[in-house]
Amino acid sequence: MKVILGLFLILSLLYAQPHGKVVQTPYQKPFKVVYELFLDHPEKLRPALGWISNLFFVLTNPPYNFSPDDLEVVVVSHGRELPVFVAKNRKEYGDIVERLESLSLYGVRFKVCRMAAEQVYGFSERDFYPFVELVPSAIVEIIHWQLQGYALMVPQVFEIRR
Repeated sequence: MKVILGLFLILSLLYAQPHGKVVQTPYQKPFKVVYELFLDHPEKLRPALGWISNLFFVLTNPPYNFSPDDLEVVVVSHGRELPVFVAKNRKEYGDIVERLESLSLYGVRFKVCRMAAEQVYGFSERDFYPFVELVPSAIVEIIHWQLQGYALMVPQVFEIRR
């Protein structure tokens, strides 16, 4: 028995890779994702959008070559990032707004919690960019998309302190 185990160990060491390996997961179309944004500062929207950009970058390039039409992405916002979606704040958040507009051209749908917009910030639908849709409740909206088969992603943005 010890001889068989020793032989097995030697063979496994001979064929073991000394490093990791790249795999190509066979992702399926359509790729459906709902992102929940509930950030504690508007500036954190910048890195959070990286999560969405990453999805498009990976899936629209080789080996996958998905079309943007193959990606169904909904973003639901109800945190302190909400003022970024308001047109009068463009001067303060211009670079982030450009990314939002660019992603909307790829078919990303941006939805803002109307309850938070009105009750917390005093905004109305007239305050938002044309690519933003106000929904009754972020929580209900997120559940709705999950029930439609969308995977939930919640971007985590951490402060790095040195």
